[in-house]
Amino acid sequence: MLFRSKPSILFAFLLAGFLTVGPAVQAQEVELDAPPVVLLNVPFTITVRAPGSLDSAGVTLRAADGTLLASDTLVPLGAVEFHDVVVADAAQLPLTVEAGGSAASVDGPLLPGWITLLPPLVAIALALIFREVVTSLFVGVWLGCMFLVGYNPLSAILMTVGKYARQALADADHAAIIIFSLLLGGMVGVLAKMGATKAIVDAVRPFATTPKRGQLTAWLAGLAIFFDDYSNTLIVGNTMRPVTDRLKVSREKLAYIVDSTAAPVSAMVFVSTWVGFEISLIADGLAIGVGQGAAEATVSPFGIFLSSIPYLFYPIFALLLVAILIVSGRDFGPMLAAERRARSGGGVSRPGAQLTMGDNELEPAEGVTSRWWAAALPVGVVVVTVIAGLISTGRASLPLDDRGDLTKIFGAADPFVPLLWGAMLGSLTAILLAAGGRKLTLSATIEAWLSGIRTMILAIIILILAWSLGAVTEDLGTAAFLSSVLSDRLPVELLPVTVFVIAGLVALSIGSSWGTMAILFPLAIPLALRMGAVADPAAGIGWGILLAVTAAVMGGALFGDHSSPISDTTILSSMASGCDHVDHVRTQMPYALVAAGLAGVVGSIPAGYGVSPWISLPVGVAALVLVVRYVGKRVE
Repeated sequence: MLFRSKPSILFAFLLAGFLTVGPAVQAQEVELDAPPVVLLNVPFTITVRAPGSLDSAGVTLRAADGTLLASDTLVPLGAVEFHDVVVADAAQLPLTVEAGGSAASVDGPLLPGWITLLPPLVAIALALIFREVVTSLFVGVWLGCMFLVGYNPLSAILMTVGKYARQALADADHAAIIIFSLLLGGMVGVLAKMGATKAIVDAVRPFATTPKRGQLTAWLAGLAIFFDDYSNTLIVGNTMRPVTDRLKVSREKLAYIVDSTAAPVSAMVFVSTWVGFEISLIADGLAIGVGQGAAEATVSPFGIFLSSIPYLFYPIFALLLVAILIVSGRDFGPMLAAERRARSGGGVSRPGAQLTMGDNELEPAEGVTSRWWAAALPVGVVVVTVIAGLISTGRASLPLDDRGDLTKIFGAADPFVPLLWGAMLGSLTAILLAAGGRKLTLSATIEAWLSGIRTMILAIIILILAWSLGAVTEDLGTAAFLSSVLSDRLPVELLPVTVFVIAGLVALSIGSSWGTMAILFPLAIPLALRMGAVADPAAGIGWGILLAVTAAVMGGALFGDHSSPISDTTILSSMASGCDHVDHVRTQMPYALVAAGLAGVVGSIPAGYGVSPWISLPVGVAALVLVVRYVGKRVE
C-alpha cells in the first residue's frame, strides 16, 4: 500500500540508486583513467589524455589542499601517466588534474586495502560452508559492488547484472570459452546417446581393470594433451568419466586428476598456448627493470623461461603428487572419504551433490550400440583441428623468417579460435556418425546434441559469476593491495618465497593464473633486478634468484588457481568430470596446500640462498612420498 499510494517515493529511490552507479572520475575537456576506488596508502596510476583541440600545456596533479603531487607536459592527442600516486588521508581527496585551463577530478571512495579482500573471501567461505556455489559467488560480486557504489544495496544488485555479468559475457575470450564448452557438451551428448562413450568404457576395460589403472590412464591422458589447458580439461574429463565411474573412482578424484595435470603441463611445456603469454610478460618485466637502471639482459626472455623450468616447484610437485597418490593407493583428507564412499558403493558423487553435468542426460538410447572408434574419431577431430588451428594462426601472426620455429608459432597462436574450430568440427562429426550411420534419427541426434548443451548450463552460470567476481576485485584493486606487500626492505634471499605467496593469494582472490601473472611479472622482475638479481647466467646466485622469482610468479599463480573456487579452469574441471564444484574444491585444497608448502619450504626458500633446484626437486619428491605414506591411508 505504501508504494501504491506513494509512487513518487519509489521512483525517487530507484532513480537515486541508478544515479549512484557511475564512474568515480568526472572529466571536462581532458580525459582521465583512474581506479573506481582509491585505496589508503596503496599506490595507483592516473592516465591523462588530451583532446586534439588542446595545445601543448603543462599538466598538474594536486591534492584537495592544493599540494602539488606531480606535473608533466601534455601534447594534443597525447597521454601522461602519473605513477605511484598515494593517498594517505581522506582530506587529500578529491585529486585535481589541470591542463590547458581545463580540469578533471578523481574522487572515488577511499577504502582501506584489506576491505578489498572481503568479496573473494566471503564467496569462498560461503561456498565451502554451505556447498552452494552460485549463491556464494553472487553474494561475493554483490558485496564488491556495494563497496564500489557507496554501500547502496539496490545499486549493487543493478551493477552486478547491468555491468559485471554483461561485461563477462561481452568479453571475446570468455565468449569463446562458453561456445567451446557448449559445443563440446553437445558433442558428448550425441556420443552418449549413440552408445559411443559406453563403447570406450568397453574398449578400455582390458587395460583399466582396477581403480589404480583407471586413474593412471586419466593422468597419462592429461600429460599427453599438453598444448592447451582448456582442451586438456574438457577432453580428458569427458572421455575418462565413464571409465572411472565403472571402476568406482569418485568424481572428486577424477576432477582432481584433470585439474592438476591440465594447467601445470601447459605452463611448463615450451610448445603450448601458454608459452607466448609467459615470455611476453617476462620481456615486459625485463624492459621495466632496464628502464629503472638494471643492466641489459644477456639472455632472451625465452631463454629465461626455459632456464626457470627446474624452479617451477609447485607445478612439478602437483603433477608428481597425483602420480604418487595413485600408485600408492592412498588418500587423505576429504578425498579419502570421497574415495571410500565410491568404492563401498555409496556412489561416485556425494548424495545431494549439485552436479555441473546431469548424468541422466548422458544415458545411451535404448537398443543402440556403437564401436569405440565412433567416440575416438570426433575427439581426434577436436585435437587435430585445435593443433592445426594453433599452427595456422601462429604462422599467420609471424614474419616469414620465424614461421619454421614451432615454439614461436605456438607462442604467437590465437589460443581461442582454434578451440571453436575444433569443437564445431567435433560436433559435426558426431552428428554425422549418429544420423548418417543410422544410430539415431536426425531429430533424435539434434535432441541429444541439445541435451548435451543443457548439461553445461549450470557450469556456464558459475563461470559468468566467477568472471564477474574477478572483474570486481580488479576494480577494487585487490591485486594492487596484495602486491603492495612486496617491499624493497625485504631480504633478497626471501624474495622468491614471498613472490610465491603473494602470487598464490592474488590468484586465489581473482581466480585467474593468467591475470595474476599479468599483474605480478611487471612488479616482481624489476623488483628482483633492483635487489641484486641479474639476467646473466654468469652472475651466479643473482641469476638463480631471477629464475626463482620468475618461476615463483608462475608457480604461485597456478597454486592460487587450483585453490580458488572462482577459477575458470577449476570450474571447467568440475564440469568435465561431472563433479559438484564445491566438492572438487574441498577435496583438492589439501593436496594443493601440501604441494605448495613443499614448493615454498623445499624449493623457493633454498633457491633464494643459492641452492640448486636439482637438489631441491629430489628432496621435495621424497617429502611427498613420506607425506602420502604416513598421512595417507589406503582406500580399500
